[in-house]
Amino acid sequence: MTAPANAISRRRFFVQTSSLIAASSWVKADLRQASETGYVVGEPVVEEIGAKILTDGGNAVDALIATALAGAITQPHQTGIGGYATQGIFAMDGGKRIAALDANTVSPAAFTKDIFKPDAKGEVPDRKNYHGWLSTGVPGVIAGLKRALDEFGTMSFADVLQPAIALARDGFKVPASLSAMITRFKGSFEKDAGMARLYLPGGAAPVAGSLFRNPELAEVLSTLAKANSIEPFYRGDVAQRIAEGFAKNGGMVTKDDLAAYQARLIEPLKFSWGEHTIHTPPLLCGGITVLQMLAILKALKWDTIQNGAQRLVLRVEAMRLAWRDRLHLLGDPEFGPVPHERLLSEDYAVECAEKISTAVNAGKILEPDFKTTTQEGTLSFSACDKHGNIASLTLTHGDGFGAHVTVEGLGLTLGHGMSRFDPRPDHPNAPGPRKRPLHNMVPVLITKGTQPVVAIGGRGGRRIPNAMLEFLAQHVIRHRSFGESLKSPRLHTEGGKLVEHQKDWPRASLNALQQVGYTLKPGSSATLSGVALENGKWLAGMP
Repeated sequence: MTAPANAISRRRFFVQTSSLIAASSWVKADLRQASETGYVVGEPVVEEIGAKILTDGGNAVDALIATALAGAITQPHQTGIGGYATQGIFAMDGGKRIAALDANTVSPAAFTKDIFKPDAKGEVPDRKNYHGWLSTGVPGVIAGLKRALDEFGTMSFADVLQPAIALARDGFKVPASLSAMITRFKGSFEKDAGMARLYLPGGAAPVAGSLFRNPELAEVLSTLAKANSIEPFYRGDVAQRIAEGFAKNGGMVTKDDLAAYQARLIEPLKFSWGEHTIHTPPLLCGGITVLQMLAILKALKWDTIQNGAQRLVLRVEAMRLAWRDRLHLLGDPEFGPVPHERLLSEDYAVECAEKISTAVNAGKILEPDFKTTTQEGTLSFSACDKHGNIASLTLTHGDGFGAHVTVEGLGLTLGHGMSRFDPRPDHPNAPGPRKRPLHNMVPVLITKGTQPVVAIGGRGGRRIPNAMLEFLAQHVIRHRSFGESLKSPRLHTEGGKLVEHQKDWPRASLNALQQVGYTLKPGSSATLSGVALENGKWLAGMP
């Protein structure tokens, strides 16, 4: 890709913008009308980077990638350049081309199916699948961002890297939330020399308002910018140093593992309801589970049911069944049969609907029960531009600060993608050599006819699929506005009898759930951010 003629002026802008970001505070974005040039939404601290690129003539993907790279610096607990995965959905040229991005992590070639085999209590010894060098595979974030830019962007990789380089080199002000997160994990960070050096200067977390710099990571990014490529990261000097870090600390990723990695463009899954079609990356994402929930609701004729309590119970049961299938049947399709076509088939949706209706009509709920888990640590961005391009992109470490390890000398914190495998050796999502794990990201594109009208994604681990279902139920099925659908209260279940609810759920609805046998407790939801075409105008929102 040829660098634009105004590349130098853009670099100057990036440095100026990064200085402004360093002095800014966290402000939640309300629903707003996008400018004539478009909008990027998903992380208020860095959104102005994308806005400036759009104003200067870049397209939605240019803005999206530059903003995501910058967010990976200012939110190191959520994701980073060493994060484990990026997933995206893109509609270019007014929807003439729609494609999904898969840049999931890949396990090392030396991984075996029993590497995380649980003990007699069902626990992985020392939680080595969550924290430490065994919990990290080949990072996918930077490869995914580069692949999307090459395919859909107009700017050079060197240019979109400049804001991230400036933020890593010159620093940004530490928000109180980041300082508190580092303090929370202090004991874990002290076990890894790279983490302690980067995040615990002087033995303590940086205080809120202080300047946080990562000059070693800035140098890595500068190396990539000079090469205008990710080759140094996966097949060059940086790769060599990453591999040496793994070898030194008992990890398994080798230089060959890094060299073999490729981000992929793939055909999205699709599901239609009325005039709308929902597009999302396939299979290992959370999107297949969201589409399965919708298929069951369609078979239940959910949109015609007038009784609010009945409608709510039916929806929770559809969520539970889809989660049951997700956690029992799904895994990397390159390593064994996965019944994804059946899960999304009309016949299976009808079968599930009949089971649910029989139970609900008898005043019961489905068995069995499941154990729930908490997974966090993600950023999500969505963008639109004046050319009619829209896209959504999600990138992640896994949980907060991922694997809790950093490659010394590179300032590169690594995600813990291996935690997304099921540790049981006989499970479809068990670990294995060069295998991709199941994960929770759900970037979504909605078209109405042939017109792309919504790009949306979320952050919040396992809460993302259920939050996305709520948005789609409100916006696509019940025809509520984009803003109303974003702000609608949500429930969360992963197949068990426990149902978590946001505090603004009506008490009468919660009583109806409790009466039929669910265990209820207050809880949080994922944070969704998106752009939407409504009444001829583009809106952006992140409530």
